[in-house]
Amino acid sequence: MALFRPTGLSFVVVLSALPACGQDPATTTDSSTTTGADTTDPPGTATTTDVPATGTTTTSEPTTGDGTGSTGTTGGDPQQWVPVAHTREFRAAWVATVSNINFPSATGLSATAMQDELLAILDTVQATGLNAVVFQVRPECDAVYSSDLEPWSRYLTGEQGEDPGVDPLQFLIDEGHARGIEVHAWLNPYRAKANANHALAANHVASLLPQYAYEYSTFLWMDPGAKEVQDQLLAVVADLVTRYDVDGIHFDDYFYPYPVDGVDFPDDSTWEAFQGGGGQLSRADWRRDNVNAMVEAVGHTVADIAPHVRYGISPFGIYRPGIPEGISGFDQYEGLYADPLLWMQEGWVDYLAPQLYWPTTQAAQAYGKLIEWWSSITGGGRYIFAGNYLSKLGTEDKWSLDEFKQEILLSRQYAEQGSQGNIFFQIAPLQENLLGVTDAFKAEFYATPALTPPIAALADEVVAPPTVTLDGAQASLTHADLDSLRAWVVYAQSGQEFVIDRIVPAQTTSIDLSPGTWAISAAGKHNVESQGVLVTVP
Repeated sequence: MALFRPTGLSFVVVLSALPACGQDPATTTDSSTTTGADTTDPPGTATTTDVPATGTTTTSEPTTGDGTGSTGTTGGDPQQWVPVAHTREFRAAWVATVSNINFPSATGLSATAMQDELLAILDTVQATGLNAVVFQVRPECDAVYSSDLEPWSRYLTGEQGEDPGVDPLQFLIDEGHARGIEVHAWLNPYRAKANANHALAANHVASLLPQYAYEYSTFLWMDPGAKEVQDQLLAVVADLVTRYDVDGIHFDDYFYPYPVDGVDFPDDSTWEAFQGGGGQLSRADWRRDNVNAMVEAVGHTVADIAPHVRYGISPFGIYRPGIPEGISGFDQYEGLYADPLLWMQEGWVDYLAPQLYWPTTQAAQAYGKLIEWWSSITGGGRYIFAGNYLSKLGTEDKWSLDEFKQEILLSRQYAEQGSQGNIFFQIAPLQENLLGVTDAFKAEFYATPALTPPIAALADEVVAPPTVTLDGAQASLTHADLDSLRAWVVYAQSGQEFVIDRIVPAQTTSIDLSPGTWAISAAGKHNVESQGVLVTVP
């Protein structure tokens, strides 16, 4: 059964659009694409703008409130509300742990050193103006967090299963949320080893289910056709969204492994069992069905346990050769048995983040054509967050800083069609401020803060306004359902508009305001905003 994704925002005013992993993928030529091993291992709603301050205000119960009828005060007067909104955008970077690409910088670091590295990553996210990190927590069916289901990752200590003395995911969540940064957990569903040489812990899934662990190319890979393998993945996802306050569950492009010429994936045993049970699908369709069943089941698991958690996948950037016309390259539908078009049509995911890892000048895989096509397949309020190959910055003339600026502009050009953000692979160039990229992104694109878009399935779930008590220039903030909130959003009156001024984590209890008229909204974890509470500071 498909997950229903409603199309409308209940109260946000819809106006104009924005103006116009693991190992790096193998290099592509101008005329063809490659399989991009670990390409995120390296890997809608319409946009909204500010609402005029002269809009209708309400007192007592807000028209989009929760029906409790509670009112607050603004310096002793009855609380008044006004509609507010701002342009939403998903602004993120992948943080890869496989092969120690981004974190930790080496195995065997102390707990303090690892914490310092995570803080430095968050510093970079803030300096760039991003609002999310996509953090790789399961690079090899292992855990970059404390788990009873899977062993600690070897990339932390050098030995799989060894406790590093810190929970990196929990630390990142705590520190990221304190800064208003979302943390999305990135999992590889089937890769058991990035290289087949290292030892496995006794509680690793490949140790427990060796009959479904296959050496293929340089990898050890779990069989997507084995129910026990899928059950393990679903248990891991359920555990993550139950025990950790993650903001998202994210997969990259690895389903079945990228094919090796002349070598078929060795899943004869599960294929023969399918046939023996009366299965009528072709082998290719059966493999696609295995992946589709996993994608759907994960979507249901997340929605059932933590519906405010965003679930998305970052597929290879070309759906099929010839789609759209003039595009050529690797066929993920036949090669990886991935059908992201179906996942979007069925509503199993909140977003897709196609890895558009070619420059705008490369005609056979032109970024502009591809982002236009991907944006055209959205529906039911879901999104496209383009994946951008930032680790190529400066490696060739075609990968200039201006190239990445153009890619962001092209992504924003299709905002009304559902293109609502970008994810950059990976964070290292931003940490280095390579060619001034961090400064340029902040100054030219991300100077104004933004929440990420609402969770599509929850876009109609309204949020009650906060209660604001003014004492001089200090506003105290409370809410009837504080645990459900992500942030307070502060708007300043500018002429006839309210313009976003800042986004403050919901754990903040008071803020200072300068003289003027303000509107303060509450944003739920599902990223729907309440109406704004009017506040005037003399």
